[in-house]
Amino acid sequence: MNQETTRKLYEMRLSAMVEALNAQETNENCRGMSFNDRFELLVDTAYAARQSNKLERLIKQAGFKTIEPSITNIDYLPDRQLDQHLITRLASGSYIKEHHNIIIMGASGNGKTWLATALGIEACRQFLKVKYVRLPELLDDLLIAKNEANGDFRRILERYRKIDLLILDEWLLTDLSLEQSTFILELIERRLHRTSTIFCSQFDPKGWHSKLGNAQIADAILDRIVHDSYSIVIDGSKSMRERYGIGGAR
Repeated sequence: MNQETTRKLYEMRLSAMVEALNAQETNENCRGMSFNDRFELLVDTAYAARQSNKLERLIKQAGFKTIEPSITNIDYLPDRQLDQHLITRLASGSYIKEHHNIIIMGASGNGKTWLATALGIEACRQFLKVKYVRLPELLDDLLIAKNEANGDFRRILERYRKIDLLILDEWLLTDLSLEQSTFILELIERRLHRTSTIFCSQFDPKGWHSKLGNAQIADAILDRIVHDSYSIVIDGSKSMRERYGIGGAR
């Protein structure tokens, strides 16, 4: 392959195909193959590389705290009372296609974030857009944007509307102001019946109402979340940090 052809392939961002062709040239088994067979192998290699790069990019953009969590490594210890059948079904991503949500509840350290991240990574593997964010950070970003006159507030909401799976960690860990509750309602309304959200909370939805402050806004938010959600309660006689140390919760 001459330099001009190589240059064109790089310009078309087909570097994986160039590398695959170079590998073929040094492989004696490939030399006896027909043109069609060699070309098919080149395309398969380049396609696999592109898919791998896309997955890596989606995981990076998701902003996970860690990429170690995996559905296959979940500990179904008896005292945790996890429904393996339900989690396996959720890992297939069917709830995202149906625009349902997931509420993961449990005490601090019981593995809520770990499980949510594992489900998020599975969604990335299905080439869906995922975003992990702590609720306090999201509220801070929205508050700053709301006070700007450049329209960033609406742009941020629009960006979150387009995310296939949003993971909201530390959900309602503290009481919200009226303005913060309004932000949440705006966000939930834009994503309603279009996308899916995983809520990681230390509290049952019955306890959310008082944390949202305004009764009418609280009713509206709960009505839009609870009825379309799968619930997972992570129990345990010990926290996962006690079992595996810091960062080992699963």
